[in-house]
Amino acid sequence: MLNVAIIGAGAISSAHINAYLKFPKRCRIVAVSDVYPDKARSRIDQHKLDGAVVVADYKELLTMDIDLVSVCTPPYTHAPIAIDFLKAGKNVLVEKPMASSLQECDAMNEAARESGKLLSIVAQNRFTPPMMKLKSVLESGLMGPIVHAQVDSFWWRGHCYYDLWWRGTWEKEGGGCTLNHAVHHIDALLWMMGAPTELQAFMSNTSHDNAEVEDLSIAMLRFSSGALGQITSSVVHHGEEQQLIFQGKEARVSAPWKVKASSSTSNGFPKPNAELEEQIQYLYDRLPELKHEGHAGQIDNVLTALETGAPVLIDGYAGKNTLELITGIYKSASTNEKVTFPLLPSDPFYTSEGVREHAVYFYKKQAFVENFDTDSITLGTNLKS
Repeated sequence: MLNVAIIGAGAISSAHINAYLKFPKRCRIVAVSDVYPDKARSRIDQHKLDGAVVVADYKELLTMDIDLVSVCTPPYTHAPIAIDFLKAGKNVLVEKPMASSLQECDAMNEAARESGKLLSIVAQNRFTPPMMKLKSVLESGLMGPIVHAQVDSFWWRGHCYYDLWWRGTWEKEGGGCTLNHAVHHIDALLWMMGAPTELQAFMSNTSHDNAEVEDLSIAMLRFSSGALGQITSSVVHHGEEQQLIFQGKEARVSAPWKVKASSSTSNGFPKPNAELEEQIQYLYDRLPELKHEGHAGQIDNVLTALETGAPVLIDGYAGKNTLELITGIYKSASTNEKVTFPLLPSDPFYTSEGVREHAVYFYKKQAFVENFDTDSITLGTNLKS
């Protein structure tokens, strides 16, 4: 039985708590920590976490009998909290984004290496049938080489969303929709395609004059294979219609699931390739469903790693790779220059201080709210057909 602590009692903490509660024979939540103790107590009461204690300062937990912590705090705190727990011999699961800078990612990964403890970064969208099946279809080779990838990370957030004191700032949140919303889809793109070699990006703040950061960005990518890609990150798209589309030389597939294949007529115009479509659909339909999805799927993966010694699907290096692509988008959009990868420690955007110094500030944040009354949040649309 593994003892678990939740660090941060904000809205996302319920997703973690509910996931852990699906495995009562494997783990138990023994503590919830938050700088606002009443929020921690509310979480314990809400989820009926019998025996769990409230802790205002997470450092009190460093010497307790705890095996695993879920870090659910604002992004700028992820690195120091994770490093403290890793150095104390605890395993750590960190909510997205991994950290506020690539330098912090390096420090977190080094702490995990030195301690020998597990570090995993939340990317719960991987643990959904559409994503797992799409990954398997791409790996099958039936589509031929991928020539174009399209990511539409469309979300919508009202103006007051950025009134929360830490949101919408380069210092505390580390960025806007590209970092804190599209991170899920960017992780999936890298998982399926690998890293691009270069990109050009643009960003804007069209609808949230109470935020320093972007609410819309577009990036154009080039991969070493010659394939191209595009990522649109947004919190201004009504309907939140999210999708990933992969165009192969032989066929097209996507999440939400859709398959299309074409063959050439004698004059080069397309005609449907029904046989290939049926072959790909047959593969997709025969792929297994997941026993646990979303946060529960990832926490099952983490618990299994701790129980068996197997590697986690998403470690700290995968988390850094995602942040590196996002940092590249911010660098390109702020400097109006093409960015090539990898980004080196000497890069001006490698550190939090460098990002704050060189990033575009769209507006000065003026509204500050300590907490919202409601915990209702959206975690993304259903990518099933």
